[in-house]
Amino acid sequence: MPLIAVATLGGTISMAPVRGEGGAVPRFGAAELLGGLGDLPMDVLAETLAGIGSASLDFATLLRCREWGLQQDADGFVVVQGTDTFEETAYFLDLCWPSEIPVVVTGAMRNAGLLSADGPANLRNALTVAADPRSRGRGALVTLNDDVHAARWVRKAHSSHLEAFSSAPAGPLGMVVENAVHYFHPSPPRLPSPAGRDFGGLVPVVEAGLDDSGAVLEHAASQSGVRGVVVAATGAGHVSAGTADVIERLLPRLPVVVASRTGAGPTLRSTYGFPGSEADLIAMGATMAGWLDARKSRILLHALLASGADREEIERGFRLRGDLD
Repeated sequence: MPLIAVATLGGTISMAPVRGEGGAVPRFGAAELLGGLGDLPMDVLAETLAGIGSASLDFATLLRCREWGLQQDADGFVVVQGTDTFEETAYFLDLCWPSEIPVVVTGAMRNAGLLSADGPANLRNALTVAADPRSRGRGALVTLNDDVHAARWVRKAHSSHLEAFSSAPAGPLGMVVENAVHYFHPSPPRLPSPAGRDFGGLVPVVEAGLDDSGAVLEHAASQSGVRGVVVAATGAGHVSAGTADVIERLLPRLPVVVASRTGAGPTLRSTYGFPGSEADLIAMGATMAGWLDARKSRILLHALLASGADREEIERGFRLRGDLD
């Protein structure tokens, strides 16, 4: 039987209310989460690496999780965590996982104290996906609510619904039905990992909006330890004229990546030419995120900086991962 390594980090799937102490809190580790699944058609090696809400996860924990997974010599790797930062963890692992072995991120939208808690089914599905040979070479995957998503596209699109995750515009990669995974799309070629180990420093995300002078961006970029900035721009990659002036001042000392704040659709490159347009920002030297949203852009910029990438390598990295061709 295939061997699947499982690392649990906490999150809703591990939580239940404690009588007299308010809401749900982390209570279950790897043994408890797997103990309720019954007989499995695979061998499982599991360890509890953390027991926290996913909003408190950091790069150090994810690097430790990745190293633990790589050391197990397993046929698949499942990471169990909270859904709040699913898309970031999945994209981090997609960039930093050097193996063809599948890595699957899962969790739950309902804690164990609620009716119809979804954690056990999601975990069972994740094991099924990780054990399937057709999952090899697909990078990091997310499975929740029977769907299988690619890390590049997946996004939490609802705060509490069971069907909280979407992959606009590409759609889910596949679905788990009757304990078998069915893929709808072929696996794209894997790109070389850009990641090093120096994930120190800050890469803030600043959202552009109405009546935006650029002052918030300038303040964020002036903080100690900032290594780069991601702007969640309006529309197809547009900012105010004032914000464009700030970006132009920042670029000699910091890489600035411009993504769309819409959550679906790419940044453009040559449709508009007004001050603050995509063409204006590109002419200054800003990097356009393409199809990557601001959250994924932050993870990619962190990974490129951790690998020691210069400006040309950052631009090339976003072209490779942000474009469709």
